[in-house]
Amino acid sequence: MDTRQAVEKLAALAQETRLNIFRLLVEAGNEGINASAIAQALDLAPATLSFHVAQLARAGLVEARQESRFIYYSVNYAAMDDMIAYLARNCCQGNACLPNAVDSMEKQRKPVQENHLKGEFMHNRIYNVLFLCTGNSARSIMAEAILNHLGKGRFRAFSAGSHPAGKVNPLTIEQLQRARLSSNDLRSKNWEEFAGPDAVSLDFVFTVCDNAAGEACPVWPGQPMTAHWGIEDPAAVEGSEEEKRRAFSQAFAQLNRRISIFINLPLAKLDAIALKKELDGIGHLQ
Repeated sequence: MDTRQAVEKLAALAQETRLNIFRLLVEAGNEGINASAIAQALDLAPATLSFHVAQLARAGLVEARQESRFIYYSVNYAAMDDMIAYLARNCCQGNACLPNAVDSMEKQRKPVQENHLKGEFMHNRIYNVLFLCTGNSARSIMAEAILNHLGKGRFRAFSAGSHPAGKVNPLTIEQLQRARLSSNDLRSKNWEEFAGPDAVSLDFVFTVCDNAAGEACPVWPGQPMTAHWGIEDPAAVEGSEEEKRRAFSQAFAQLNRRISIFINLPLAKLDAIALKKELDGIGHLQ
């Protein structure tokens, strides 16, 4: 194993959910575990599991096999052993490790420099956020417009759909205009646009409809944090024009409330576990 391959594998494991999946599969042995059992054991949505397993598989750490109508995942133990061997190769140049030397090196570090630089980077960067639904004509489009307005340059929002309608719902445009938000350049598009090698590197991916949350998502560049913010589809409401407009207004208000909370999170101060908890909590707000 060379350095590039080691970095790829370690990077795939450097995320809490993927590490938990990998450890569960290691415990399962050669037989592996089917996808449903993994999702249940770790309380993961199918789309979330699919995304993280794909990352592990791409790094060569996990293998999949089809049995009847089930997909079983198992650890590629040869790859795991190669990675461990790479890390342990020439350990301490054949001598006993010297903990005092390690302690001495740790004391020489500037204790606040790393956190300071991380905080400064997190405060100054622009976060890329993708909103997903099935048709990409109403909810995800409104979310894109809201975040681009409220984000004030700190966030760059996009939207897409698993089965895009091909055009933005006219009531979506009408609602955005009532809220005095820009509807320029908004279009209904396939989420594959954000999965290619030249796609923008994403920091967050939020599903805003249950259908999209249950589908197998592409592998997103940038290893983004994900959450489900389900909202009832205003485009599915039947009735008078006034009732339909009211549904769009309610969906807009709900998205606006959640996004307002999201942009005010102390992102630079939260670790991955705390941030995921906050994002999931936002998804339960009405």
